[in-house]
Amino acid sequence: WVANETLEDYALRFTPRSFRKWSEFRVGNTAFGAASFLVLEAVGATMLVSYGFINSFWAILAIGLIIFLTGLPISLYAARYGVDMDLLTRGSGFGYIGSTITSLVYASFTFILFALEAAIMAYALEMALGIPPSWGYLICALVVIPLVTHGVTVISKLQTLTQPVWLFLLALPFFFLLREEPTALAGLWQYPGVDGQGGAFDFHLFAGAMTVGIALITQMGEQADYLRFMPARTATNRWRWLFGVVLGGPGWVLIGVVKMLGGALLAWMLLRNGMAPDKAVDPNQMYLLGFSAVFDSSLWAVVVTALFVIVSQLKINVTNAYAGSLAWSNFFSRLTHSHPGRVVWVVFNILIALLLMEMNVFQALGQVLGLYSNIAISWMIAVVADLVINKPLGLSPPGIEFKRSHLYDINPVGVGAMLIASALSVSTFIGLFGPGLQPYAPFVALVVALLTSPLIAWLTKGRYYLARTPEPVNTGGKAWVATRQCCICGQHFEPEDTSHCPAYQGTICSLCCSLDARCEDQCKPHARLSVQWSELLQKLLPKSLLPYLDAGLGHYLLLMIGITAFLGLLLGTLYYHELIARSVDLAAGYPGEMLRGDLKGVLLKAFAALFLMGGIAAWWMVLTHKSRQVAQEESNRQTRLLMEEIESHRRTDEQLQNARRVAEQANQAKSRYVTSISHELRTPLNSILGYAQILDGDEAIPPQRRQAVSVIRRSGEHLLSLIEGTLDIARIEGGKFALEMRPLAFAEFVRQLVAMFELQARNKGLGFHFEIVGTLPEFVRADEKRLRQILINIIGNAVKFTARGTVRVRLTYRREMALFEVEDSGPGIAADEIAHVFEPFARGSSARGSTTTGTGLGLTISKMLTDLMGG
Repeated sequence: WVANETLEDYALRFTPRSFRKWSEFRVGNTAFGAASFLVLEAVGATMLVSYGFINSFWAILAIGLIIFLTGLPISLYAARYGVDMDLLTRGSGFGYIGSTITSLVYASFTFILFALEAAIMAYALEMALGIPPSWGYLICALVVIPLVTHGVTVISKLQTLTQPVWLFLLALPFFFLLREEPTALAGLWQYPGVDGQGGAFDFHLFAGAMTVGIALITQMGEQADYLRFMPARTATNRWRWLFGVVLGGPGWVLIGVVKMLGGALLAWMLLRNGMAPDKAVDPNQMYLLGFSAVFDSSLWAVVVTALFVIVSQLKINVTNAYAGSLAWSNFFSRLTHSHPGRVVWVVFNILIALLLMEMNVFQALGQVLGLYSNIAISWMIAVVADLVINKPLGLSPPGIEFKRSHLYDINPVGVGAMLIASALSVSTFIGLFGPGLQPYAPFVALVVALLTSPLIAWLTKGRYYLARTPEPVNTGGKAWVATRQCCICGQHFEPEDTSHCPAYQGTICSLCCSLDARCEDQCKPHARLSVQWSELLQKLLPKSLLPYLDAGLGHYLLLMIGITAFLGLLLGTLYYHELIARSVDLAAGYPGEMLRGDLKGVLLKAFAALFLMGGIAAWWMVLTHKSRQVAQEESNRQTRLLMEEIESHRRTDEQLQNARRVAEQANQAKSRYVTSISHELRTPLNSILGYAQILDGDEAIPPQRRQAVSVIRRSGEHLLSLIEGTLDIARIEGGKFALEMRPLAFAEFVRQLVAMFELQARNKGLGFHFEIVGTLPEFVRADEKRLRQILINIIGNAVKFTARGTVRVRLTYRREMALFEVEDSGPGIAADEIAHVFEPFARGSSARGSTTTGTGLGLTISKMLTDLMGG
């Protein structure tokens, strides 16, 4: 899966230009299709019921304006740099690990929205086919999986095919309703809400309505995930490109505003007809009313309503599942340095949404989105502030840098702005600053994030954006540039997706860089989270406590802060949700203070228990990490020593190769010299030997001169033997010597040799014994001349250097292997001279005082020939 980009869709990396081949309109249309979600109508209806139309109307317009202005820079940067929302967040002030927080926020948005949308579709199945909601939830969840596994390739086809049907069915009921009742809008304008307090504009009610709808700002992340496939902007397509970006980016909110207002209209009509408020906010009931005005038959109205709801919800839920898979992929890849594939996270995200559906979260839509909106706004506005304020002012580097190798783990600009804005807005939302300020929580998040991001960037002077300077990418003015090969996976990537890795001493792609767990961030050791946290603690803690940081105290404090914040957020959310859910008990006369006291008591006990368990788990994680760190350091040390040893061996081998090269050159020079000079020596030597033989056989030579002639002949023969031996050695060393392998009558060959040496030994007064072990074959394949030369040299030396005693020769033949062993009673060879005697012209110390002559090449040639024969 990870290697198949049709399935992966570049889940963890920048989208290369070579993949962005679709038209601008197709990409924009694919992203625009996500605006089909019926939660928009439900949000509009919820605002109407709770706050009245006049407040809801202005809140919807304000939400649309904020989302449009927020979404425009996000869309432009995502399309221009080919990055999804997570990668865009990394390069917009959050850092590599800092954007992990936003990935979790983003992923939670996708499965919450998936659950809400699928619940609406399940109710449509129940209405049309009578399928129970629990089974409907399962069907609505599972049907999305095959549509999302192949990513944007299949999703774009789905959106293109369903877009006309959806738009037609969306407009149809409103056309008929307004044609039948033109004055409906006037009645809607006067609607004050269920409690009757929203008849006139009230800023508190306006702010409360915004709290419900502003959470939809996170939808811009899903739009960015599609817009990264937009083709590169050029001079010829710039207007088409801009139209596609606006259409698929902030353009969705234009129809979104219309849909929220339409939901308010339909809900008002249902309320006017006497439907309960909790049923009137259901989009199924809304559009059933609308299509009842289109069709006289109630059956057709139900069928077309179900068709419209299913088409609308499939269009958005493939987007929710797709975006969720990207968010979970990014989240877990940074925490675990592993990536099983985007398809795994598709299933994971849908299963979480299925669990939420079974918990009936649709009934708590206002509370869920109201609480979530504060964190979502803080994140999105922090990103936008960096794009539209920090970058133009030079507080942030231009462009979007997303690679792990170039980013600090934590950038306090985005992370700090988001945390501060989230803390203040959530505190305002739950009433810590008084009930009068509760409705203004979204404004707190928006203003605080917008101001703190440039403030922190200015205070830090932008030093936490880049851990090292990115390598320049020279495109040569072309839209597409040459690729680089990753030294880990071996695949080719565009330069923006690669960097130089000092750990592997080569180019590495962003995915392999993200998943690597052993490099210890050698490219940016000062930018690691542990180093940043340690530096912060050194500034905050007294010097007397600094030695404890190395023992894991700093790591423990960081974990406990995270665990405490998580437990507080989780249990606080449960507390708030239970208060809202049990409001019916208060209405029935259950004492409110008693309810709050019961909840606080239970949740505080749960917090204390979980906090204790979290403290133990934190220490276990710290000690495990410390143990792993020690093991890693030892492994790195051993690896470094091995690498040094390998490098030393490499240098030694290089020196040996050079020495061998020099020796071979010298040997070749010697061989050429010997070959050349041997020819010059042979001609006069053959004349000397020829005339010496003639003179030695001439009876006319005086006896007193015959001895001299004999000396001349023997000396010439010795010199000829020396020349022949030297030539043999030169040919063997030069690789020009070839064996002539032929069938050899082995037994007869051995008998001849034995007969020859028996005679020599008898003439010298020596005993000669020959022994055969095993059965000799009749024929063998061998070079008879060279085998004879070897045996004559060895056995001849034994006879030659033995003054008295016996020479024994033993021949053993087993398993097609002949073994010759020669043993004599001569002076022998000292143990430390065994290797030396095989060198040219070398003789053992016991033979140096002997009067026996020899060339000193017999054993040398014998060993070389034996090695050549494989003996």
